[in-house]
Amino acid sequence: SPPFPRSTYRWTICALLFVVTTINYMDRQVLSILAPTLQRELSWSESQYASVVYSFTLVYAVGFLIAGRWLDRVGVRRGFATAVVVWSLAAIGHALARTTVAFSAARAFLGLGESANFPGAIKSVGEWFPKEERALATGIFNAGTNTGAILTPLIVPWIALTWGWRWAFVIVGSLGFVWLFAWLALYRAPEIDTLKGALGESLPLKGSAVPSPPLRVGIPWARLLSFRQTWAIITGKFLADPVWWFYLYWLPKFLDTTYGIKLAQVALPLITVYLIADVGSIAGGWLSSGLLKRGVTTNRARKTAMLLMALLIVPTALAPRAGSMWTAVLIVALAAAAHQGWSANVYTLASDMFPPSAVASVSGIGGFAGAMGGVLFQWLTGRILDATGGNYASIFAVCGFAYVTAWTIIHLLAPRLEPVKVEDS
Repeated sequence: SPPFPRSTYRWTICALLFVVTTINYMDRQVLSILAPTLQRELSWSESQYASVVYSFTLVYAVGFLIAGRWLDRVGVRRGFATAVVVWSLAAIGHALARTTVAFSAARAFLGLGESANFPGAIKSVGEWFPKEERALATGIFNAGTNTGAILTPLIVPWIALTWGWRWAFVIVGSLGFVWLFAWLALYRAPEIDTLKGALGESLPLKGSAVPSPPLRVGIPWARLLSFRQTWAIITGKFLADPVWWFYLYWLPKFLDTTYGIKLAQVALPLITVYLIADVGSIAGGWLSSGLLKRGVTTNRARKTAMLLMALLIVPTALAPRAGSMWTAVLIVALAAAAHQGWSANVYTLASDMFPPSAVASVSGIGGFAGAMGGVLFQWLTGRILDATGGNYASIFAVCGFAYVTAWTIIHLLAPRLEPVKVEDS
């Protein structure tokens, strides 16, 4: 049974998910902070840098599919622990790399481990939180993506300029092992009556101390792919996630190329972007949760929040023509905030429309689609920048209009966000 009263305990779980998501993003972002340094030291072309970046995204995409199904089988306590060990060792492994191929291999193993983070976190929220609190809880743990992206530019340049870039990978990579001790000490599977409460509309009730076994899944992927609701989630991730990957991996290079911002000065603009993005993550979840509490339908609440976020992203198309570094940074910051608000709601769609035993699998399919979109977009970005001598205009135009397009397709595929009718085995 949980070490705290249940109402406190579910927010303790949320806090653990926030911290691990922060570490997840720190580990993946060390590379982008050091990208201009590594590119000069190792003489990478834009396309070679793109290949290092998408080797992570490609394995992350496939890992997302496996991780969702695997977590539905082994449960999140064991699953998360294993994933964190794999990705922390891979993060430290970057320090040993000397060639493009070695960096790509370290990125691939990092992608494999990190792919379990979001299906695992969404499954934990689905098990521990009632419906009206899920988007808020998701928004909170998802804010760890920005917190990680804020801490990394603060810590990494200092480590790299003091001890060299290899130590940046070692020190940041070791943080996962600290979290692992807290997770194994604190996390417990929800009890049967707690689960019933969390999955209904009421708050979890106190009761039996017998933990439930992990929910096992008997819904094949082919069956899940036959639902329009699955394709709505796929669309929401395939069109939007690549834009976030682009900010994460190319923003320090865009600032370096366009405005001459070097390693020692990169912290402030990046922190500004991700600090504003953090607000967006929680606000996006809070907005749809707030509308639900006022009696608005799930469909209207989620779609209103997502449409607002999509419209706030359109001005990103103008970022390369901003004229000043700070104008560009604020345009991207608004888009990053809106992306996070969008994500908090897209993640929640899986638990809105699917039974508990399929949520991690559907989230995994969505994550796979988002990451494959990311692979394609990163490959194109490298090619476009090599061909145009570093002109970002067409790339930012795609970023600006991706979300409005995604929202329209989601609305056509799932006009009422109706729950899937499926035998829950």
